[in-house]
Amino acid sequence: MPVIVEAAILKPVVILMAWTMVMWAWMYVTRIPAMSKAGISPDDAAVTGTLDKTLPSNVQSKAHNYNHLHEQPTVFYAVAIVLAMVGQGDGMNALLAWIYVGLRIIHSLVQATANKVMVRFVLFALSSLVLIALIFHAAIKVFDIHM
Repeated sequence: MPVIVEAAILKPVVILMAWTMVMWAWMYVTRIPAMSKAGISPDDAAVTGTLDKTLPSNVQSKAHNYNHLHEQPTVFYAVAIVLAMVGQGDGMNALLAWIYVGLRIIHSLVQATANKVMVRFVLFALSSLVLIALIFHAAIKVFDIHM
């Protein structure tokens, strides 16, 4: 019989996965016309650095953010699933997960539009602190640490 985990933390997980696909679509909606305009063929794009050197930064920022959504958020997905599995995916941990997802979406919007590095850095740092808190909560439960 399959195990069914009910935890509020899974909702922000699904939202961040969906947001990643929004960024994927935004990347291609801007990148394909820019490649066409610049005369870049798909084979030319296979050469590392070609797109960053040729396409405008406001086009590439969407692609860079899409890549970023496959980096640190993978740790978020793992810790959220662990918390759900050990019965700690509700309450404060669910709230922290929503905060993490909100910060990552705002980070995406900043990077894809204004691309202000200091603003992105603050958002990334804050989301990292939230992620650290989630990992800490998972460690307390998984290693049965009594505080």
